[in-house]
Amino acid sequence: MLPSLFKMEQDSLATWRIVSEIIGWTYFFVWSISFYPQVYLNWKRKSVKGLSIDFLFYNVLGFFCYSIFNMSFYFDEEVKKEYQSRHPDGDGNLVRLNDVVFAIHGFIISLLIILQTCIYKKHETQKISSFAASSVWLACIGAVLVISTVHYGGAIWLDFMYYLSSVKLIVSFIKYLPQVWINYKRQSTQGWSVQYILWDLSGGVLSIIQLLLDAYIDGDWSGIEGDNVKLGLGVIVIGYDLVFLLQHYVLYYNHHRHITPIPQERRSLLIDGRVPVEDDDGSVLSYNSSINRRPINANRNYGSTNISLYAASV
Repeated sequence: MLPSLFKMEQDSLATWRIVSEIIGWTYFFVWSISFYPQVYLNWKRKSVKGLSIDFLFYNVLGFFCYSIFNMSFYFDEEVKKEYQSRHPDGDGNLVRLNDVVFAIHGFIISLLIILQTCIYKKHETQKISSFAASSVWLACIGAVLVISTVHYGGAIWLDFMYYLSSVKLIVSFIKYLPQVWINYKRQSTQGWSVQYILWDLSGGVLSIIQLLLDAYIDGDWSGIEGDNVKLGLGVIVIGYDLVFLLQHYVLYYNHHRHITPIPQERRSLLIDGRVPVEDDDGSVLSYNSSINRRPINANRNYGSTNISLYAASV
């Protein structure tokens, strides 16, 4: 009887592991796809106006740290042994291959979007803030200090991995704030892809589900603490995505697309010879007068029957 129950339990866990793998790769594809709507939007508009530069630099830093963290936990045997000695009751860390691939992919795409800001149009004030630049440099200096501590025996590589995870969590918490502020200041979400938010939200939910399921399968809920960056990242993403959806669909719903002038107003402008000059985000910058514009050959009289002109010519 007992061997039969044990076999049933093992079969059940094996099934849940398959479900976990499916969820993991599903969240990988969903979260990976989430980057591309913003890339496409920038390419389509040939502009990055409305997009926070601070957010992009935070993203690069965060995904770089997350890539090192996941690759170390998945491939580095020394880090695995250090983790096992610190968590002797667990079966191992909860980093999966899909976590590694996702982090590397996110880092590469984040670099691509940074490159887009160098190519496409942006406002003259769109540049990394001094606070964001200082934060990036402080994170780098902190990494050097922790590595030095490990080198001289004051810490182990696992501590450095946890430092990187802490940087990723802090960056994830603050990186969306500049974009929230820009949307609020402009009273619009134009330039910020809502499709990115929808995919991002779905990926965050699935990543948390996989983490909880893996902890249940391993019978070790402390594994969540060991991979706190994944849990924290999922919670933060869900929270901010809900804020962005609120901005896009509720607060600034009537402003996320430019409302063109009513036909009567435009007809009046055309009659007066004034044409509105609009920025690429739809805001009217000025009105150019075209009333004095004449064709190049306006002074030439081809077969004119105007008597006065003919008389003047003779």
